[in-house]
Amino acid sequence: MVTYAAGLRVTELCSLQIGDIESDPDRMCIKVRGGKGGKDRYTLLSPVLLQTLRDYWRSYHPHTWLFPNMTGTGPICTTMAQRMYCAARDRAKLKHQGGIHTLRHCFATHLLESGGVDIHTIQRLLGHGHVSTTMRYFHLAQSKLTGTTSRLELLDTVLR
Repeated sequence: MVTYAAGLRVTELCSLQIGDIESDPDRMCIKVRGGKGGKDRYTLLSPVLLQTLRDYWRSYHPHTWLFPNMTGTGPICTTMAQRMYCAARDRAKLKHQGGIHTLRHCFATHLLESGGVDIHTIQRLLGHGHVSTTMRYFHLAQSKLTGTTSRLELLDTVLR
């Protein structure tokens, strides 16, 4: 849920710390430390995700790392996160066989398809250095875009 809701890479997900969750109503976001290229950034924290994370914290009481390893001495490893995702995907009987990175692609594609988020905002949320990297997600949304009726076509129905 965190990967999809925030558009995180698996390494970013695994390295999240409790203090990276900023829940003040006027600044709800997740701080991503040392993303690709060692860059920090902020990404989305929805109210639904915040509530889920609060419930998770009440149940498991993680101290430093949001998702600690079995001994609690460090973060969960990317291999374990990938295994957990694949197990959940298989239990849900999803047809797509991709790994956890699929959730990041879905995050970007669904923001694009919603029409309410521009490509440069998505670029910043994903932590891409160049907009050309973000443009790869554009082709994933093409089928929806090409099936959309042009606003010009709607004029004909208004003028009749």
